Amino acid sequence: MDRQRLLKHLSVLVGMDTQNPPRSIDGDSEIFEFCSQVVGSDYSIRVFDYGDGHVSWYAIKGKPEVLFNVHLDTVPVGEGWSSDPLDLKIIDDRAYGRGSCDIKGAAACLLSLAEQGAENLALLFTSDEEGAGGCCVQKFVDSGEASRYQQVIVAEPTGCRAVLSHRGFLSVKTCFTGIPGHSSESRALEDSANHQFSLWAANVLRLAANMKTSPDDPGSCFNIGLIKGGTKSNVIAASTVVHWSARLQPGESNEKFLAEVKACVQPGTNVDWQVPFAGSPLPAAGQNETRAAVFAADHQIEAGKPVNFWTEASIFSAAGIPALVLGPGHIAQAHAADEWVAVDQLETAYRQYAGVLLCHD
Repeated sequence: MDRQRLLKHLSVLVGMDTQNPPRSIDGDSEIFEFCSQVVGSDYSIRVFDYGDGHVSWYAIKGKPEVLFNVHLDTVPVGEGWSSDPLDLKIIDDRAYGRGSCDIKGAAACLLSLAEQGAENLALLFTSDEEGAGGCCVQKFVDSGEASRYQQVIVAEPTGCRAVLSHRGFLSVKTCFTGIPGHSSESRALEDSANHQFSLWAANVLRLAANMKTSPDDPGSCFNIGLIKGGTKSNVIAASTVVHWSARLQPGESNEKFLAEVKACVQPGTNVDWQVPFAGSPLPAAGQNETRAAVFAADHQIEAGKPVNFWTEASIFSAAGIPALVLGPGHIAQAHAADEWVAVDQLETAYRQYAGVLLCHD
């Protein structure tokens, strides 16, 4: 492999501002034009612009059996950097810059492979994984295009080990509506939105605790993160809004858990549910990791431990398509000031991806 060429591609990618939010990007953005120029005319390229910064760049050469998925958007730059976060710096064999680890480094590896003549390669680069409201991968799956592939590799940072399972992420806003009035009225016990919330919370915390199979099992990782309700201590609360989340274990169902959570509400309660985000675990409910594990073993890729962060691999899994997570770097380096990825990790990922393609020529 050509290290300098790979780092040159990474430098260009990091230098293109794809922070999400604000997700100021469209199908004509320079980053997609750059990717198209690098892979060249041998590739069939389609760009899907769904509006509001949701864009997919899809490139195919030959008859690939494996799809590589990368997101090109990054979290906001933030503060605390030692240098310009959009100007790649190589220091002590570490590549510093926003997105270098999460996950433009993987994109640079794949673009380098394409440029150097890789055969039977399929790339899906998207722009809306970071932040809420991503739709690109789901729309790709819904189109039926993903079903042509025997395996999907989502190139999130895993230390170049194949991650076969991870937790899901379910984010829900629940609004309880009470009947306001003076707190001297005895009906406050039943009519206060704060009291209705409290009864529900007690029930759902028991539900979450009962999902543990042992004292060391974290269970559903249920968390009530934000509560806002009432106006004064002597006024019956008219409304209470709670924002909570759960991170279910591989094979569990967000839909089933949410139904059980809803059943924890007392009869007659006026309650509304909004789901800003629901990402299944990997494998998704009804699936298992067998085919992905065989794929990793066949390609001599070491399997890693399950991780707690969510990836879009679960979207492919939910559609019945075997998926694993494999990319350079470590999650601790992502989303941080002075984000970095080790150059030797990039080289390892390049070789792993090349090995996958070689086996499928």
